[in-house]
Amino acid sequence: MRAPIVNAADPDGTPVFHPPAGLKCISTFTPCAGGHAGTEPNNTYACRNLDLYSFTPHAEMGSTERVGNDVWGWAHSAGGATREFGLVGQMDGTAFVEVLPSGQIAYLGRLPTQSVVSLWRDIKVIGHHAYIGSEAEGHGIQVFDLLKLLDTSLAANPKTFDIKTDLTSLYDGLPIGMSHNVVAHEAKNLLVAVGSLPRTDVCASGLIFIDVTDPSRPQSAGCAAADGYVHDAQCLTYRGPHTAYNGTDVCYSFNENSFTIYNITNPFAPVIISITSYYGVTYSHQGWVVDEKNQTHLLLNDEYDEIIGRGWAHDQRSVTYIWDIQNLERPVLTGHYKSPAVSIDHNLYVHSGLAYESNYQSGLRIVNVSSIAKDPTGGGFYEAAFFDVHPEDDDVNGIAEFGGAWSVYPYFESGYLLVNTLERGLFVVKYNESARNPWVVGL
Repeated sequence: MRAPIVNAADPDGTPVFHPPAGLKCISTFTPCAGGHAGTEPNNTYACRNLDLYSFTPHAEMGSTERVGNDVWGWAHSAGGATREFGLVGQMDGTAFVEVLPSGQIAYLGRLPTQSVVSLWRDIKVIGHHAYIGSEAEGHGIQVFDLLKLLDTSLAANPKTFDIKTDLTSLYDGLPIGMSHNVVAHEAKNLLVAVGSLPRTDVCASGLIFIDVTDPSRPQSAGCAAADGYVHDAQCLTYRGPHTAYNGTDVCYSFNENSFTIYNITNPFAPVIISITSYYGVTYSHQGWVVDEKNQTHLLLNDEYDEIIGRGWAHDQRSVTYIWDIQNLERPVLTGHYKSPAVSIDHNLYVHSGLAYESNYQSGLRIVNVSSIAKDPTGGGFYEAAFFDVHPEDDDVNGIAEFGGAWSVYPYFESGYLLVNTLERGLFVVKYNESARNPWVVGL
């Protein structure tokens, strides 16, 4: 089964994450000074080289459950101006915000969950449509036209969008009733749902392909059941050094007990290229290629190794696994990087030589990985910046428990980073320019 959250739970098994008492918005620029940003109890955060521009609790973004999860972004350019928007996952729906040039946010409204509440919600964007999946039973995948957010009146009058009339479409074709994550292969207008349940269906909870060339009419495009449950994936057109696969479409997938690579050029007839276990494997969770143009190396996080203290994570400090993927048929685990802090790792993304790691209670950790081509052992990796969103365990250098940062969105041209947390809300942070200049991040 998929990795469970094991903190305190309601009688029905739903995990409980209580927002700290008295949590308030931070709506003014708050620099990281002396190792901290902020001055108020429960709202002061350890940091290095990342300044806080704003913090907004989930309740201020329309959530009654006040618990968050995934986050993604979308930018719209017109007339020489670019507007940036955050899509903030919550237990009871998706909140929409605009990230203003000042780094503050304007709450624009929300799209409620399609069925019941769920801790798990995932969002990706293809073109100007958001695709929102959830483990909520009967949820399907919501297709929402982000152009609706361009209405300038929403900042003053946020709207609760209707789950019927405001959707472009709802994909609930078999076997999609629920999904753990959604993956976007933008170049092919292909959405991939993963972590569907039950595992006994025709797709065995593997990769489920949906053609979204026409967002108003998503079409089933096959599935890959051969290696069973897929927890998360990244799907790309391959342009790497393994010439036999150039021009094909591949999914780098994280399948609980393996790192699995698929050829999905024909999604109706996908082929497994390789299935690889690895030292310390406990729960192969998520990962990202270091350079999408060359696709020579990939970083992977294993969600449960820190909890159990297995392998390189014996001391419960977050471990990032480094893979050489120059031969897709025989990927090689070449090394690892260990965070200074004790924490469970969750989602990571890589951009311009930096890995942005949302490591639950130790928060956002930015690791310079630009040395990977010269030294794939990770010996040249170093932590360039961090912003710890969970101060409650700072006095013991972290605890390997769930809570804190769920995910990060690092792709805005403005440099603003969105960090969504379980029990608090949305942080907008940005590199301190005086710290950023000396970095060597090119690949």
